[in-house]
Amino acid sequence: MLALLLLVCLPPHLLSKLFGRSRWPPRFLGGCARICGARVSTAGTPVEPHCLLIVNHVSWLDILVMAGATGTRFVSKAEVRDQRLMGWLADQNDTLYIERQDRRGVHDQAASVAAALADDRPLALFPEGTTGDGVTLLQFRPALLAAVAPAPSGTTVRPVAIDYGAMRVAMGWSDGESGKANALRLLGRRGTFPVVVRLLDPLPPGEDRKAMARDARVAIEEALGSNIVPSAL
Repeated sequence: MLALLLLVCLPPHLLSKLFGRSRWPPRFLGGCARICGARVSTAGTPVEPHCLLIVNHVSWLDILVMAGATGTRFVSKAEVRDQRLMGWLADQNDTLYIERQDRRGVHDQAASVAAALADDRPLALFPEGTTGDGVTLLQFRPALLAAVAPAPSGTTVRPVAIDYGAMRVAMGWSDGESGKANALRLLGRRGTFPVVVRLLDPLPPGEDRKAMARDARVAIEEALGSNIVPSAL
C-alpha cells in the first residue's frame, strides 16, 4: 500500500515541481501515516507561516504524522541524505540537513535554520536528537535554537507534543532495537491507533537558547501529562 501510494503521488508531484513548489510530499507522508494505522488529530491553534516547531521524538512515525498534520519541513541529521530511498524522499520534502557532530559549525547551522524560516512553510526539529521509549523525554539540545534566540522578525517558536496515548510504549524506538526490526514491528501490527498532535502556545521571545529549550521541554511534558514520566531538567 505504501508503494502504491508513492506511485499515485509521484506523477502529480513531479509535474507540480515543473511549475514551482509541490504540495504533494506532506500529503504523501500523511497518507503513509494513515496506512501505518495512525489516525491523526490536532489540538491547538493551527501553525502559522515562519514558525519553528520544537517536537518530542518517539518514532520514525513522528515525521509522517507531523508532515500530514502541519505540512512542515524537517531538520534532519546529514546521514539521512546518504540513504538512497529515504534521502530522496526527504529531499522531496525540502529537508534541511545538519551535521550534528560538527560543533564548530553551530553558527552556520543556526544561519541555515534562520534562512529556512524565511520560507512560509513551518520547520520542525527534534531537539532530543534521537527517538525514545515513549514514556521519557530526553534532554533538549539547545544548539539549533541559536537561530531563534532572538527570533527573526515575524518568526514564532512553538513546542509541539506528539501524543500516542496508550500506544506510546508500542510506538517507541529505543536503544537495542534495530531499524529493520522496529519498522517490521510497526508495519506488521494490526488495527489503528489515535495520535494527537498538540500544538502548544508560542514561546515568549528571548535571547537565551538554553532557557528556550528548557521552556519547550516543560511545556511538552505538561501537555503529555500522565503519558510521560517526569524527569529532572
